[in-house]
Amino acid sequence: MITGVWHGKINRQKVEIKIVQKGDSLTGTSYYYQSAGNYRRYSIKGYFDDTNNEAVWWDDQLLEERTGRITIGSPGKNELLSRADFNCPEAGIMKLDGNTSLRDNEDIARGEVHLNKTNNPSFNDEWDFVIENYTVGANEPFIIDSVDLIARHPVPVMAREPVTIPAAVERPTPEPTAIVDEKKPVSPLKPLSIEEKFALRQKIPVLEIPVSGDSIELNFYDNAEIDGDSITLFLNEKLIFQHIYLTDKAFTVKIPVSDLQPVNELVMVAENLGSIPPNTSFMVANVGGKRYEARLVSTEGSSAMIRFVKNEVAESPPLKK
Repeated sequence: MITGVWHGKINRQKVEIKIVQKGDSLTGTSYYYQSAGNYRRYSIKGYFDDTNNEAVWWDDQLLEERTGRITIGSPGKNELLSRADFNCPEAGIMKLDGNTSLRDNEDIARGEVHLNKTNNPSFNDEWDFVIENYTVGANEPFIIDSVDLIARHPVPVMAREPVTIPAAVERPTPEPTAIVDEKKPVSPLKPLSIEEKFALRQKIPVLEIPVSGDSIELNFYDNAEIDGDSITLFLNEKLIFQHIYLTDKAFTVKIPVSDLQPVNELVMVAENLGSIPPNTSFMVANVGGKRYEARLVSTEGSSAMIRFVKNEVAESPPLKK
């Protein structure tokens, strides 16, 4: 599977490529870097040719640029187009080897491509969720398109109140005994409410669960290291639980099936990102004697969504046109 994180060098530059396959097309992101604080990040586009096992991708849009205090060069200065053979020389090892050129002029070669697939990304971004959950539902085209939209156009996290700057005016000279405060208060940044975060952030479907029985039991844990993640839950656009602090012990929610609609959406909104972004929760759902598991990821631009469908809806025949 070509979807994943790839490390190595392109044109002798250190690079991390995150590739996500959608049909025959490829999307994702590329990082050309010298260090964690000196890199350029591009969105990528491309395609995969099954006939010869060749991947072709190019740097499409510059998304982020950071320059370190001490730099030897400028990583990712030129947009590139890469062509590489996808090969597996032995079990557990996958490689992309080929050549690269300028994106806008393939006649100008820019060296070789040598990448190895890895499970340990050096840079965290929106594509991590898709790559980690690709084989359990995140390969749906609408999910990939939604994450692509978030990656290219992140939702602003903070809202500013308008600040009026008065025109300069002449002021009379104050009396010697008067105390004049020349400092004018400026409206501070106003954090978004949890309801505003719910409304603004993209809802990313993760799992659909058929519902039967009398109740649904949901257990939420921190998915990795306990780092202060807290979440809020919305059911059918209504806040049902807030300030859920995720630990290695379950936070349990029980929902009567009689209170549910035929189709229901449970959305996990991150209240914060903890000390190790993004906000990740491991959910175990017990429904109708069956167990379902899902890793839910929420960021400053997206929220994870679980859909619950009552059996009579899930099993009903499709409507005739």
